[in-house]
Amino acid sequence: MRERISLSVGWITLFLMGTDLFVVSPLLPFISEAYRVSPETTGWMVTVFAVTYAFSAPIFGWLSDKKGRRTFIIFGLLLFVISNILTAFASSFLWLIVSRILAGLSVASITPLIYAIIGDIAPPNRRGTWLSIVVSGHLTALWAGAPLGALLEHFLGWRSVFVVMAIIGAILTVVNFKTWESIHKSDLTKNILEGNLLRILSSVSVTTIWAISMYAIYVYLGAALYSENRFSSSEIALAVTFYGVGAVLGSLTSGQLTDKLGARKISKFALILLTLILICLGIFFSYGDWVYFFLFIWALVGYAGFTSYQARLVVEYPNERGMVMAWNNTALYIGITIGSLIGGYVISNWGYSLLPYVCSVAAIISFALSTQKVKEVK
Repeated sequence: MRERISLSVGWITLFLMGTDLFVVSPLLPFISEAYRVSPETTGWMVTVFAVTYAFSAPIFGWLSDKKGRRTFIIFGLLLFVISNILTAFASSFLWLIVSRILAGLSVASITPLIYAIIGDIAPPNRRGTWLSIVVSGHLTALWAGAPLGALLEHFLGWRSVFVVMAIIGAILTVVNFKTWESIHKSDLTKNILEGNLLRILSSVSVTTIWAISMYAIYVYLGAALYSENRFSSSEIALAVTFYGVGAVLGSLTSGQLTDKLGARKISKFALILLTLILICLGIFFSYGDWVYFFLFIWALVGYAGFTSYQARLVVEYPNERGMVMAWNNTALYIGITIGSLIGGYVISNWGYSLLPYVCSVAAIISFALSTQKVKEVK
């Protein structure tokens, strides 16, 4: 029973964090109109969130390894409630930006630490499955949380979305406090100074390159489908749904395979397969309905690799789980940012058709980096 409660709380918490991230994009036109600023300026809501998250997550990860996870998860949830209330009732666009900085800070204190605490309490022979379940909560927000937020905006206005998230966050603050036991504290200062941080950065570079292989396309997916296939808005929405379902299934499937065959084997195999799938996606991207199938398979394989690699990091860094999960999430955001820049450059110079092949190169580089073994610093 306790196992189910822990996984359910972790899943719901990450679903809420993912919704807070993904729901902003469809709300930008309404927020832009409310504050009378351009859509490009409103986009800074997403930028400041991502930058704050990327810089602060490693700090919270390191602190949680020293002081315990629960303290910082609860701090993050309380800050999450405050930031979303501020977003809902911000009197000016400046206060709106401040609220999203606070939101980025709050999510940085929650998401990687949920991954870490699940890694702490999961039985060794089921760690991959447990991690895959909570990862699926975050991924479900990609295709379910954001549309639900858009639906709520349609009936009650965009401010109501953030009010509802604040209320749910308040409830989850109490639930998380009662669910998680304080995890052991450890003094990592000596290890960090002796080189553990460099090992961690080397390991999470795999995630950065993986993110480039996924998001250089995904950021421009709607525009690419319209340009290459003349898809309508409903067909684009269906394509994104195929992608989202594939991502969730890939995460859940890889968890079970990781527990049976090992995280190292599954993560490496998934990256090889991802390279081949991206090449196929490039060949069949403009073949109408075939693109639905390949988007599904692409997400299935891609996120299977991501989840199994997180499980691998948890195993290889047992004493630094909080810090390595935080750095891995920072690496993810860096990869998304670089991927969007590379994608934009490729599109402006050679068009959409070349993107999958460029991403396949990134996938093979990620595989090459993943073959390196972790050398323990003595």
